[in-house]
Amino acid sequence: MLSRFVRAPRTVGVATAIAEVKERGGIPHPLDGAEMVTSAAAFEAIARALDFPPGFGHYLDSLYDHLTDLSWLSPGEHVLIWSRPSVLRKIDATAYDGLGSVLSDAASDGTKGDATLTVVMLDN
Repeated sequence: MLSRFVRAPRTVGVATAIAEVKERGGIPHPLDGAEMVTSAAAFEAIARALDFPPGFGHYLDSLYDHLTDLSWLSPGEHVLIWSRPSVLRKIDATAYDGLGSVLSDAASDGTKGDATLTVVMLDN
């Protein structure tokens, strides 16, 4: 499966997104946007959701490198489901834009191994 970046319609909630991922055999990794109020909090949430190995640098280049590797995860589709991205967008539009760009680029560029990345941003 190719990696991809998806902006889900407003009608799709977290439970629905998780169910859809599981139905197709993927592994959901939900991110609660309400907790991602700074870029540092967002880096922590993503690292925790994908169980990043030690050494993650908490900056955009390091995030990209980890998202396009995923060699520590089991083979298959790993789906980051970012709910309430509007929280970070309203608080820090620059951080939101940077994270969004890295997530989109990483999903588009794909991973080096058998674990793939899909990013779903819920419009809620």
